[in-house]
Amino acid sequence: MSRVTSLFYASRRMGLAALLTLGGCATFSPDGGMSAVSEAARADLGKDVVKVSDDTMAAGADARVQQLLKKPLNANSAVQLALLSNKGLQAAYNALGISEAQFVQASLPPNPVFSVFRLGGGMELEIERRIVADLLALMTLPARRDIAETKFRTAQLRAIAATLKLAADTRRQYVRAVAANQQVGYLVEAKGSADTAAELAKRLGETGAMNKLDQSREYAFYAELSAQLAKARLQQRLEKERLTRLMGLWGQEVNYALPSSLPALPKAVKASPRIEAQALERRVDLKLARSDLELLAKQLGLTKATRFVNALTLAGISNFDRRKSASVDPATGGVDYSKEKTSRRGLELDFEVPIYDFGEARTREAEETYMQAVNRLAEKAIAIRSEAREAYLAYRGSYDIARNYQGQVLPLRQAIQDESLLHYNGMLIDVFQLIQDARARILSNVAAIDARRDFWIADADLKAALIGGGMGAGGSGDATTAPAPVSGND
Repeated sequence: MSRVTSLFYASRRMGLAALLTLGGCATFSPDGGMSAVSEAARADLGKDVVKVSDDTMAAGADARVQQLLKKPLNANSAVQLALLSNKGLQAAYNALGISEAQFVQASLPPNPVFSVFRLGGGMELEIERRIVADLLALMTLPARRDIAETKFRTAQLRAIAATLKLAADTRRQYVRAVAANQQVGYLVEAKGSADTAAELAKRLGETGAMNKLDQSREYAFYAELSAQLAKARLQQRLEKERLTRLMGLWGQEVNYALPSSLPALPKAVKASPRIEAQALERRVDLKLARSDLELLAKQLGLTKATRFVNALTLAGISNFDRRKSASVDPATGGVDYSKEKTSRRGLELDFEVPIYDFGEARTREAEETYMQAVNRLAEKAIAIRSEAREAYLAYRGSYDIARNYQGQVLPLRQAIQDESLLHYNGMLIDVFQLIQDARARILSNVAAIDARRDFWIADADLKAALIGGGMGAGGSGDATTAPAPVSGND
């Protein structure tokens, strides 16, 4: 049997078990694991998501973006734009693709290692061939493949969580941006009235019908209102820029249009008979914590199964030895040459045993990591219950506040303003009192816009508390609201 043939048979025997495992190898999914993400986006958001992986998909996504930008954005179209254009979300989908590649890689048997050793000198030649297989990796392949699959499912949940978070953040920021528009619109209207009053005060002053003190009060009110309008316009631009970043727009796309005011309040609030149960059933971050715990449980089982052996390799060896010798024939005086060839085959088993602790440190680390995840899952479940209750309290409370402004405060302020104007025309009150009532009405209208904004943000927070996406930071969030006109006596 030739040396090549002997090496072939040795490698065949060692690779037989590996070949038997090939039937369980994972393959790449057609969509890179995005099916679960797409289903979640449709079910929880009513929106489409796409992983842009080639020019055709990029062109299709861009066409949808341009179509959405043709009309003033509403909350739903803003969310859809973010899901199509935000590059951070695309990076999260790339992470999902990386996880799938790692899953497929982990399902493959370990690669054999081939080596050839040649040593020659004088009249001797030695050739040794080896094929080495990682038996420990081969024996634990089913467990490692199962772990890799769980990691992939966990990565899908992370991609879903990233999708829901972007949607919730975009909806909140959309509300803030439109509320800033409404603030500017109202202050522009109020400034128009102040312009007329200031011009009237100037004319009355020229005729002597209004003294310098009353004129100064009118001018100060006009100047204050102009400053507040400038601040509101700055805030309007800042809020729109924050929304633009979330939607991933740039270039000419940033010239999109937003409505001038927030939607009206709903006629009734949502009921909450099973709000905690719904959150526990649907929250993606809780599903993610459970998946992490399942992963650690499988890793703990593998660690315990291999605690006494860190490495185990089997090598098939084929050795060829050739020796030449020379001898002198005494009868003839000639030199005779002879060759001696030897072929040997064998196996070598190498294993590493943790003799100093027999794997106890590794096992203890895995156990503590698992228990850490158990406690974090319990903490997450408790927090989710509380977040659901908190979100509903904020939702219901902000609705009542906004409704009170709309139904009580604003009508009363309007009535006060109308009566003050009548009293001023009848010379029953001075201009100072008229300005004070006008200031109070402006403050109430600004507060009413803020209250409506807070309600719609609370509505987005409530949905996020039920399905996932992160809790908001309240009505104003991390954005600074437009300062209201200064009140108080001069």
